[in-house]
Amino acid sequence: MMKRLSGLIAAPHTAFRADGSLALDMIPLQARLLAHNGVSGAFICGTTGEGSSLTGEERRQVVEAWVAARPAGLAVIVHVGHLSIGDACAYAAHAQAAGADAVAALAPSFFRPPGLGELVSWCARIAAAAPKLPFYYYHMPAMTGVSFPAADFLQAANAVIPNLAGVKFTHENLMDFGRSMEVADSKFTMLFGRDEILLSGLVLGAPGAVGSTYNFAAPLYLRIIEAFKRGDIAAARRDQLKAMDFIEVLGRHGGLSAGKTAMKLIGIDCGPVRLPLRVVSAAEEKSLREGFERIGFFDYCSKLP
Repeated sequence: MMKRLSGLIAAPHTAFRADGSLALDMIPLQARLLAHNGVSGAFICGTTGEGSSLTGEERRQVVEAWVAARPAGLAVIVHVGHLSIGDACAYAAHAQAAGADAVAALAPSFFRPPGLGELVSWCARIAAAAPKLPFYYYHMPAMTGVSFPAADFLQAANAVIPNLAGVKFTHENLMDFGRSMEVADSKFTMLFGRDEILLSGLVLGAPGAVGSTYNFAAPLYLRIIEAFKRGDIAAARRDQLKAMDFIEVLGRHGGLSAGKTAMKLIGIDCGPVRLPLRVVSAAEEKSLREGFERIGFFDYCSKLP
């Protein structure tokens, strides 16, 4: 039986040097930070990890470095999606051979599957390349343009993909999330993927969540989870609003680029982003820091061990 993922799963940034090369030496520090702050997993080479901007060799190097650096109890989930199904299968096979704990894949976003059957077949091929690992479908319509309901995908894929474990659900359709939780007698693990509305996912039964801001604000989100578990919804809402506040600041200063700057501000410099993303300027970094200070971000952000 496949082990179910749960708790906070961070989507780490891929660290680069000033010249754009990989800074693999940052991965042990990133991994220690996550474990120290109560994060249960690392979802690597995905959106936040700029996986689509990495070469194939770089993706393999990042996977191997994370597997080697992970502390006990920190699961490594590898995003293996690619526009080429052959490359996606090769990444999945490599992740299994390297010792990862699970794989996940976005839907293809240039030649998109015309129907649900084609999406299931696409995922089945990739999952079969790593048959010993749980496979998660990465549902992110805003980026892929593939918007078949996750609940329908799970119903269609249940009998087709033996190692299908669930969905990384990065979408705002809470009805679809709730319906997905009930497919096949709640067989599948639904990992909630919108940090700014984590509390909504918890209300609908999410056992875990994957997000970029868990890299640098895990203590705040763990407070939300604990408050929800003890029935203190007012406290959970207050802390969720704090998360909304700093996510709004991040959005005004570049989104993913600003997230890397946030890592720098807590002591882990993950370097620049790659083109076509825009690097945060010195002035923008100063404004981001000031915005964080105004809302008290540094009172609850992750701390270095």
